[in-house]
Amino acid sequence: MLLHLSTWSEVEQFLKRNQTIVIPIGSNEQHGPTGLLGTDWLCPEIICREAEKQADILVAPTFNIGMAQHHLGFAGTISLRPSTFIAAIVDWTRSLARHGFEKILFLNGHGGNIASIEAAFSEIYAEASFAGRRAGFAMKLCNWWDLEGVGELAREQFPTGHGAHATPSEIAITQWAFSDAIKYADYAPRIAPSGPIREALDFRARYPDGRMGSDPGQATPEKGRALVELAARSLAAELAAFGSEPVPA
Repeated sequence: MLLHLSTWSEVEQFLKRNQTIVIPIGSNEQHGPTGLLGTDWLCPEIICREAEKQADILVAPTFNIGMAQHHLGFAGTISLRPSTFIAAIVDWTRSLARHGFEKILFLNGHGGNIASIEAAFSEIYAEASFAGRRAGFAMKLCNWWDLEGVGELAREQFPTGHGAHATPSEIAITQWAFSDAIKYADYAPRIAPSGPIREALDFRARYPDGRMGSDPGQATPEKGRALVELAARSLAAELAAFGSEPVPA
């Protein structure tokens, strides 16, 4: 079930049987010469929508702009400041909790979001702690590549040149979902350099074509299909387990 294609009464009925919701969250940023700018929000959205076909889950609208200041040296990247990003997550979560959602899982597709998402969770929990009350709901962060079995499959598919950004696994997922948007390029070097992440001009100088330690030329739609199918099954299981955890009143 997709929240944005549902009516309020349908969501109200869903809440009577299930108080868990998943939010795909990512970033709109450069992904090298062949990666789509939406890769980091498309991957969790693709996985959530595939899982929704298999299980009785509710998928929230995708949070598609994240913390990507280090990619602003490349055209098309859109970023929020960490403080803005945290404030938006807090308001999304409060809105859903107000309706009775007790388990809110963020399926993340961008490593640069992790610290800010966890900080947002801390802000929300701190409000309850300082007020001497229970929050009444729980939040969870899960990166799609950390879903059960997914990392192992990616390492099997791409034993070398997987890297940390514009990876063949994420490119493969978007290739499977958007076969008419597959791009090609000659990579030089084949495997990009690796190193630290700081501000935008430093990033552009270190990684001129946007890749970090990766060889996305290994991506294929077939490999993307295998990753999505496994990730969708694992997500459904993750949501079921999270939903079964008790939340003290």
